[in-house]
Amino acid sequence: MATAPGYAPSLWVSLCHSLPRLDLSLRPVDGSFQPHSWDYQQTLLTLSSVSAVALLLSLLVILSFLVHYCCYVRGEHFHSIIIVIIINAANDEDGHTRVNPLSSVAIGIGFYGNSEANDGIYQVTYSLATANHTLASIDFLVSDSVSLLSWSVSGPLTTLEEALSDRTALLVSARSARRLAESLISLLSSSLLPLGGAATPPLPPTREQDRSSPFSSFSLPPSLAPQPPLPPSPSAPSSSSPSPSLPPSVRPFSPGWAADVLAINEDYRWLSYVLLLLLDLVICLFILLGLAKQTRWLLIVMTVLAWMALFLSWGSLGLETATVVALSDFCIDPSSFILNSTQFDTATSPDILEYYLLCNKKVNSPFQQVLTRCQRALSSIHTHLSTLEREAIPEFPQAEQSLSELQRMLNSTEGSFHQLVALLNCRGLNKDYVDSLKGLCYDGMEGLLYLSLYSFLSALSFTAMLCSLPGAWRSFPRESNEYEDSDSESEDPFTSHQARRQTPAGSQRGVLPGFYSYQGAGWTAPFSSAPPLP
Repeated sequence: MATAPGYAPSLWVSLCHSLPRLDLSLRPVDGSFQPHSWDYQQTLLTLSSVSAVALLLSLLVILSFLVHYCCYVRGEHFHSIIIVIIINAANDEDGHTRVNPLSSVAIGIGFYGNSEANDGIYQVTYSLATANHTLASIDFLVSDSVSLLSWSVSGPLTTLEEALSDRTALLVSARSARRLAESLISLLSSSLLPLGGAATPPLPPTREQDRSSPFSSFSLPPSLAPQPPLPPSPSAPSSSSPSPSLPPSVRPFSPGWAADVLAINEDYRWLSYVLLLLLDLVICLFILLGLAKQTRWLLIVMTVLAWMALFLSWGSLGLETATVVALSDFCIDPSSFILNSTQFDTATSPDILEYYLLCNKKVNSPFQQVLTRCQRALSSIHTHLSTLEREAIPEFPQAEQSLSELQRMLNSTEGSFHQLVALLNCRGLNKDYVDSLKGLCYDGMEGLLYLSLYSFLSALSFTAMLCSLPGAWRSFPRESNEYEDSDSESEDPFTSHQARRQTPAGSQRGVLPGFYSYQGAGWTAPFSSAPPLP
């Protein structure tokens, strides 16, 4: 199916969509996006299980190094034979600490990917909220027009017919205007009101409200955003449900409800990744501090946290892999999924959905006929009211007030109708649809790929860390040596610590001759038989 203008699947979407799909029995499966199909869910489980296999390999590698340290290495002076990939803290000759920058790169990638994914989801929620505001505005304009027409039918037009009951020709014109208003109410209620998604045609006003002005009783509702749709009750199904044939588990789709749910879930996702990144950063820094200070209890605590971070890294990698593949399957052809999905009850026909999703200039609007009929009805009502103003007012002055109220109502309805025609054009809603696709399939996909890379590097880092920490532990000085040093130092309390440290170093140097023992060139020892130099 043709995609929306202005959107094309990115290279990352095409590459991820081209990955082979296997179910749990390792049979190939179609890569079309079917989230409610068990076969498609099996492919996502198979991709997630790859990270579980990688976790088992990491545990085997760590176990092999532990066996090597416990059973093979027995030397007093330990020299580590592995290269610490992520954090390699070792004291060199100058006493400095060396840190491999790959850990910082991994954490930086994670922060960048989390920010990119958050930006993409924010764009999706903003576009959905804008589309919801457009639909709610359509709903409000239609409801306002229907209410005004209903008020005119039961109020001023009824009064006008009673006043013109003596003139048959004028009475026929008033009743024609009444029939046109009723047909216009029927057109707006049946054809355009379900598009907004929430409102039902208002009830006719009571007799107390008939004599009041319509412009003082209509105002903008407190919130244009429709509320999240509620599931129909199994005991008492709603009579106003637009699609009673749908199962109770299927909820009508609302852009405002989807934006709220997506924003809440995105807040939790963003916060979870920030906490995971901070946990990795704290573990790396405190392990570095423990190795530099040779603090055993700090290394024990950080080792436990490193084990937890290892499981979290591989688990997040499996979840991100499944999410990336599912998102690529959706983004490769999103319009087909939305049109063919039975999980969205939009109370609209496929032709209307296709018109707004694709916005093809060659296809006319599905509301073209309805809008044309409404425009003709408004023009006919305006013609009848002009005739009544010209002929009825000279003979029936009491009809002037009713005709002026009807004229104000007609002008307000025509203004709302022109706004409605502009909002029903496909360009506005299609722009929101394309913006949401770009945010989800461009920024969202890129952020998830960076987060997958971060999880992979983080898992490798903690694997190497847990392999190297036992060797670093054995390189620490033993407690018995520390006690012997402290006892020897306590024998002479007047000797400074610096002098005691320099004593063994000075004992290794040769003894220099004294100042007066130097034998110059012109000096001879007393009682020497050698003649003096000239």
